[in-house]
Amino acid sequence: MTRATVGNVVTIVALAVLGLWLTGVQSETIPWPSFEPSRLGWAMGCIVVYGFLSVVVHRQSSRVSGSLAQSRSIIAPTASVALSTAPPITVVFASQTGFADELAQRTASLLIAAGLRTQVKSLGQIDIAALDDHTPMLFVVSTTGEGDAPDGALAFTRHVMSTSPDLSQLRYGLLALGDSDYAQFCGFGRALDGWLQRHGAQPLFDAVEVDNGDDAALRHWHHHVALFAGRTDLPDWQAPRYSTWRLDQRTLANPGSEGDPCYLVALTPHDGVPCDWRAGDIVEIGPHNDPTAVAAFLSAVSMDGSMPVATDGVNVGSLAGIVSRSVLPEPSSVSGMSASALAARLEPLPHREYSIASLPADGRLELLVRRMHAPDGRPGIGSGWLTAHARIGDDIAALVRRNAAFHPPPDTTPMILIGNGTGMAGLRAHLKARVAAGCRRNWLLFGERHADRDFFARDEILAWQAQGWIERLDLAFSRDQVEKIYVQDRLREHGDDLLRWLDDGAAIYVCGSLAGMAPGVHAVLSQLIGDDALADLAAAHRYRRDVY
Repeated sequence: MTRATVGNVVTIVALAVLGLWLTGVQSETIPWPSFEPSRLGWAMGCIVVYGFLSVVVHRQSSRVSGSLAQSRSIIAPTASVALSTAPPITVVFASQTGFADELAQRTASLLIAAGLRTQVKSLGQIDIAALDDHTPMLFVVSTTGEGDAPDGALAFTRHVMSTSPDLSQLRYGLLALGDSDYAQFCGFGRALDGWLQRHGAQPLFDAVEVDNGDDAALRHWHHHVALFAGRTDLPDWQAPRYSTWRLDQRTLANPGSEGDPCYLVALTPHDGVPCDWRAGDIVEIGPHNDPTAVAAFLSAVSMDGSMPVATDGVNVGSLAGIVSRSVLPEPSSVSGMSASALAARLEPLPHREYSIASLPADGRLELLVRRMHAPDGRPGIGSGWLTAHARIGDDIAALVRRNAAFHPPPDTTPMILIGNGTGMAGLRAHLKARVAAGCRRNWLLFGERHADRDFFARDEILAWQAQGWIERLDLAFSRDQVEKIYVQDRLREHGDDLLRWLDDGAAIYVCGSLAGMAPGVHAVLSQLIGDDALADLAAAHRYRRDVY
């Protein structure tokens, strides 16, 4: 019986009982048993019957809802979004308290907002056939106790994770929920991630680990999912609590490059803003729209950007300032609104993430930012703000985010640093930290297009090599010869040296492009040491990545 049918039955029964009672009221008699209770007694009886049936309906509805929660096909978009006709992306959850289920639903809603068909299933419903249907999966899984799977995932761990399928066609993303107070933090999420990779599944991006519902980690997941969905304008689930920094310097780092321009961007903190992070950490930037786009929008809606806007009687700034920080809607959708109504309607621009290229001892936060472009040629929102629209001396909204998954290894550990392009930012911070700690066993493999134009931090790198801080340097500039050579090719050429470094306990850190470089390096590492050994390195925190 469907939920609607049960509701109709209850309504009919309740109305029938009430009708009989009302008939008795009109005739001053009650047409049922031989005893004659008072009208108040019958009224109370009707209420009890109705309450009992309501409880039955509620329980039935809960069972129906629970069943739907185990396998929901979410295909109803908002009115303005046309859904793809491609097979639905599956969002899979394993939840003990309901939080993973909730996040799976929010993830599915994000995909729907991007126009993608989505279905949500519990991990207990997933079998080998589901993993092998060639459609992407996003896993949202929690850990219970000391590294255990949630109750609803036990069947999967027993009947699926005990097998050795070929998952080479599966692309996936994974969000692991945990509590760092436990020794096996995110234990089940890590076990699932390792099992998937050992059997050939290809991660869409590195697993995101969340400690006690940390908002920053959830924004990082939101960021990855939005990029996967092809949308970079979807508002954050939880807006960052930015501090105010100042744009202190912006220098073109690759003049004459065939690629998009890259800039070394330096931010200095305002008084009272903590200047504290570690190599491997990330900064979240609150971007602004192109001022010309803001002016065009305000003109289209016939509004004065200098108008002050108040919320609950408190002035929150000018209308132009609020529009500058917000996703711009279609002017026709907000035409005729007041300034305060428009401000309330706007959604803030989502944050942008960048690897930090400096250390606190440098006194400023340095980034290496490539100016990206939309298909119509306009600069990307985040890179456009930092490399073009913001002026030197302007305030920049920024939040340093701890990224423990890319923090340095112990000082005694040899370090192999691999990256390309703007991945030099994260590698440079690590090299700075190694130099400061007196650690000389460092091997850098870096790739870009041309040595004379795209060798970021060239003078610094060569100086460190000359001073013995970089024991080995291998470069791959793909366009400096007829045959293109990439950083993964250099790694393959020196496979024997890699094995010797690993025998010495080296850790591998990869930073840069998720498309091309990172999977290429991963494939070479798998060929050289094997999938199981590579998974063991990752589990021992000796294989870490910051890729985007």
